[in-house]
Amino acid sequence: MKKVLKFGGSSLSNPPAMSTLLKTVSENLENQNQVIIVCSALDGVTNLINDLIEDAIGGKDISQGIRNLEEKHYELVRSNLEVRRQNHVLLGLKLYFNQLEEMLSGIMALGEVSLRTIDRALSFGELCSAFMFTSFIDQFCGNAVFADTRQLIKTDSNFGQANINEDFSNSLIRTFVKENDGLIPVFTGFIASNEAGITTTMGRGGSDYTAAIVAAALDADEIQIWTNVDGIMTADPKMVSKAFSIPRLTYSEAVELSYFGARVIHPPTMFPARSKNIPIIIKNSFNPSFEGTVISGSTTGNGSLIKGISCISEICLVTIQGGAMVGEKGFGGRLFSKLAAEGINVFLITQASSQHSISLAISPRDITITRKVINREFEQDFDTGRLDKPDFDDTLSIIAMVGENMRQKRGLSGKVFSSLGRSGVNVIAIAQGSSELNISVVIARRDVSKAMNSVHDDMFLSPVKTLNVFFCGVGNIGSTLLRQIDSHLSFLEEKRHIRLSLIGVCNSKSILFNQEGVSARTWKQDLQNKGEPGNVNNFIERAFELNLPNSVFVDNTGSKEVPELYTRLFEKSFSVVTCNKIGNTGSYGSYSKYREVSGKFGVDYLYETTVGAGLPIIKTLQELLVCGDEILKVEAILSGTISFVFNEYKGDRTFAEVVRMAQDKGFTEPDPRDDLSGLDFARKMLILARETGLGTEFEDLDLAPILPDNCLNARTVEDFYKELEASEEYFSSLKNKAAAENKVMHYVGILSDGKVKTELLMLDSKHPFYNLSGSDNIISFTTNRYLNNPMVIKGPGAGAEVTAAGVLADLVRVGAD
Repeated sequence: MKKVLKFGGSSLSNPPAMSTLLKTVSENLENQNQVIIVCSALDGVTNLINDLIEDAIGGKDISQGIRNLEEKHYELVRSNLEVRRQNHVLLGLKLYFNQLEEMLSGIMALGEVSLRTIDRALSFGELCSAFMFTSFIDQFCGNAVFADTRQLIKTDSNFGQANINEDFSNSLIRTFVKENDGLIPVFTGFIASNEAGITTTMGRGGSDYTAAIVAAALDADEIQIWTNVDGIMTADPKMVSKAFSIPRLTYSEAVELSYFGARVIHPPTMFPARSKNIPIIIKNSFNPSFEGTVISGSTTGNGSLIKGISCISEICLVTIQGGAMVGEKGFGGRLFSKLAAEGINVFLITQASSQHSISLAISPRDITITRKVINREFEQDFDTGRLDKPDFDDTLSIIAMVGENMRQKRGLSGKVFSSLGRSGVNVIAIAQGSSELNISVVIARRDVSKAMNSVHDDMFLSPVKTLNVFFCGVGNIGSTLLRQIDSHLSFLEEKRHIRLSLIGVCNSKSILFNQEGVSARTWKQDLQNKGEPGNVNNFIERAFELNLPNSVFVDNTGSKEVPELYTRLFEKSFSVVTCNKIGNTGSYGSYSKYREVSGKFGVDYLYETTVGAGLPIIKTLQELLVCGDEILKVEAILSGTISFVFNEYKGDRTFAEVVRMAQDKGFTEPDPRDDLSGLDFARKMLILARETGLGTEFEDLDLAPILPDNCLNARTVEDFYKELEASEEYFSSLKNKAAAENKVMHYVGILSDGKVKTELLMLDSKHPFYNLSGSDNIISFTTNRYLNNPMVIKGPGAGAEVTAAGVLADLVRVGAD
């Protein structure tokens, strides 16, 4: 086989990687393959020469930069070549450096530089690299010959981005290789010359293009691009940590991805290779056993609708609108021909079907000349008001979804836009070619990382969905929830296809962030040792700065301040999961606003545990309403403390003894009146009333007291118990009356006829609450469909374990949406 091997600068600069390259060449030769090599400049050299040019223009000293450049090459020669071979190479390199230094001195004298001179200066990076590597090949692999592509690849005089004269170049390359039959040619990448022999370059990354040109000229069987990454990735791994290597791409897919920012390979590389159907293999010299990416004329699917996501992080969107465009033939031709004449590259074009506006994306560096071109060409239209002055927005980016499998796939665009919308990413402009190979969207630059991660998760990691969780409150419920999350992480990912990534944790005094994930097992130690001072406001501001997709804020507090932040969270596209009742029991206006704003921004607001802890009460009520059922009556006991007290107030026990028992078991607050006042129970009934569609305020509730005034008004807890004992006759009379009638006594919340009340009732054996025991909660829904036999939900309605489990269930619901 005839193989063209292109070696990147990072590989040539690293001794272990260089050993891999030399071994690769030797193995190919042993397998009777013909090897042709193309070299880039050493890593960082092109940038260093550019810096030297800038310094020379500014009149700065360049001597140290030249010395650094020399030493970078000399060190590789001394480390890799036998002593007897070094002098020839060092002398050749010194001649190149002297020429470069002389050029830079000339630039310094003039104080300016032309594109032609820049091309000549930049060429020394590839000249030095290939000249040096020729000697390495000669020593380790076999006889090699240095191939200066300025003598072999001919272009026009478009300095900086020269266009190749294909036929002439092909002839020169074939002749050179034929004349050096039996030798291993080492070509300089990136550089060429015009017909007058003046040095030109083929754009940054042009060494890949050189390899393809040489391969096409020689009818090679394969092109290998050796670099420092595992092939072309599904996205930029610096931006998307879950990106992975793409095994196979078509030429068209590779062109699209590289054009929109995937920098592993230079876009024009594909054209010579495609013309001769030569496969291109991207290999990692630091991980040579990895298969990398194969680019060819056809490919197989990867299980996803798309192959990769790429981006141009800095663009300017130019928008022109006005009546002069409507029905005007040739408007676009005038615009784009003038832009092309000035060498302005347009990345993306989109036009409304009304023809009233047109938008195009350009590089921010082209804004000034583009503005001049448009103002000059359409000056009369602007003056007469037939066109509005063009708008230039340079705060934007483009992300592009690429893949042959996208053709005629229904729902793909919807999935992309749903993913972006749910993460709060606004799409400013859209473009898709008729080939359906690429969907490009223009978005705010600040949202690029979030957009890339969100779409990548939905397209490639499906059905696994990652939720970025921000955790507020680590008290009894919060710490229990973290323990439950830790024990269920694997289950959730494997069985529910949800990955919970705990990004931040805070309590009232400290905040902790880790974008790679806070451990749900060691969070307590980490918060203590690595946390920083801060409150919930500091916490959410940091969360906003991270701007992550699928963000969820979990409120495990009972704080009044935290719900005041919900609206801001919704507006930043955070879902909220809470067990904090305060947010839904303030004014009806605030309750409605939370629902309205969360809906507007397409995020979830889930609060199942605010009524029944882990019991599915709100979810059941919502599903009944969604299905068109009518709620006729709701009866409920929604306090574990109150339930326990009345279930245990039997026989010879006094009411005070039962309350003390409840307190000893941890069922009550330190002051039992906080529970027995019925206010917490009433707030839960208020939430249920609002869930049915009522605009009920707390003041509208009809609340019958459980305790006499003397008990409620006692100064201390001990005084409270004394008053309970003193009021035993009142309580026992109620108990005895219920026993005499074979009934049980319970404090029940009732929602009926649009009104809510709580009262002490005597219930007979036919009532669904008759057999309630312990501290269980219970609720019954009487509806049109459950008229004679109400739907009943019963179970533990309090406690850290069940409440935390309910919050976790809500988190899973966010991921399931």
